[in-house]
Amino acid sequence: MTELLAERIARQVRSRPAAPAVRTARHGVDYSGFWQRVTRVAAGLAGMRRVAVLPTSDIDSLVTVTAAVRAGVCVVLLHRHLRPDQLGRVLAVTRPGAVVAVTAQHRRLRRMGFDGQPQTAAGLARDGSPGSARPDSELLVGITSGTTGEPKLFVRDQASWAATLDRSDRAFDIGPGDTVAVPGVLDHTHFLYGALHALTRGATVDLRPATDALMAGATHLYSVPTLAWDVVRSAGAPYTGVREVLSSAARWPRNGRAALQEVLPDATLTHFYGASELSFVSFDRGLGAAVEPGAGAGAGAAGEYSAGELFDGVEVQIRDGRVFVRSDMVFRGYLTESGVVDGPVDGWVSVGDRGALDGRRLWLSGRDSEMLIRGGLNVEPAAVEAALTAIPGVTEAACLGVADERWGQVPVAAVVVDERAPDTGEIRRLLRAALPAPSVPARIEVLDALPRTPRGKLDRPALRAAIG
Repeated sequence: MTELLAERIARQVRSRPAAPAVRTARHGVDYSGFWQRVTRVAAGLAGMRRVAVLPTSDIDSLVTVTAAVRAGVCVVLLHRHLRPDQLGRVLAVTRPGAVVAVTAQHRRLRRMGFDGQPQTAAGLARDGSPGSARPDSELLVGITSGTTGEPKLFVRDQASWAATLDRSDRAFDIGPGDTVAVPGVLDHTHFLYGALHALTRGATVDLRPATDALMAGATHLYSVPTLAWDVVRSAGAPYTGVREVLSSAARWPRNGRAALQEVLPDATLTHFYGASELSFVSFDRGLGAAVEPGAGAGAGAAGEYSAGELFDGVEVQIRDGRVFVRSDMVFRGYLTESGVVDGPVDGWVSVGDRGALDGRRLWLSGRDSEMLIRGGLNVEPAAVEAALTAIPGVTEAACLGVADERWGQVPVAAVVVDERAPDTGEIRRLLRAALPAPSVPARIEVLDALPRTPRGKLDRPALRAAIG
């Protein structure tokens, strides 16, 4: 029988009731106190099908989410950057029994267009018996974080999260006595998952900013590549107590990993590829594949970069260049007013990533929507970006296509550099040696920072405006 998420935390409560569970800048709670609060809020959620939560980096947000998971009530995970029209559509489709946030976020909810009465964890808490979850119960309705189009509502169930936890248990070295730094806001599923997984392992979740948690002796760091650069730039000294960094989101170039390795010299750097709909797909450790992008080891088209080895139990097929995934971790489908649609077909699903497979190693080359065509020849922005960040001193890079009268489209690149970087003329010379001629950018712009969406992804419309 599959052990679900809340059952795993309850097991840690029984074995380590006085151990610290969650720590913030102002407060802390042990496993016993955390679970008591979870139980009372879970009782207050009785009878609901879904509850919408706008979480911040605080104990009550984790209590509310865990309470819903325990009671078998689906969490509609809101995020703070939803526009009023988007929030309205999310609530209309999901129909939550309550909208919950800490009191300090109620004003934000009103600015986001919510005209009801928000609840708090304390306001929901009551005595009584909470409901219980089944493996096929909805666990989460999340909101996709793409940079184009309207966000979609993806549905994950209890069984798929339990399967993901199993992979984490086998792949990541987290246990009692460890402290897992989760510095990102919990409305990001990567960081919410990191906090919940740490609780299932009996570790302490530290929700403070990364450098505060590292200075206090964190043993693990949940991160994304952009946050890792923040750690590098703000670090005063190496942190030798960190054993593992768990990174996700955008590709993590080797130079970024190398910079963080200097700050965390004893840490294993683990970066995993996946998506909200797919969960874990593949992971690699250290500085990433030593093979240069385009060398390929049989990977196919030039410009692909390694996304690591597939997790156990994950199958991948390449169909017309697109990556299709099948595993027990994938989502159920997208929630609409008509119900759940566009789920896996015979277990297989794709989010539009392009790539190739070499044994159990997956290679990626961007998404269908990002590819541009220069004079009839395909140019993968991911290949250009990989070649740019392979140049010492280029810390971040982005490539997009702009209209051109002769070629239809040409690639233009933006880079963020440090003092080691060559000038743009030398960068172009290096690119001509590393890329096919159509992929060499027609123009390279140096920016202070790449524009990002509120969810941390590259904001391509803002970048297009910035580089003209």
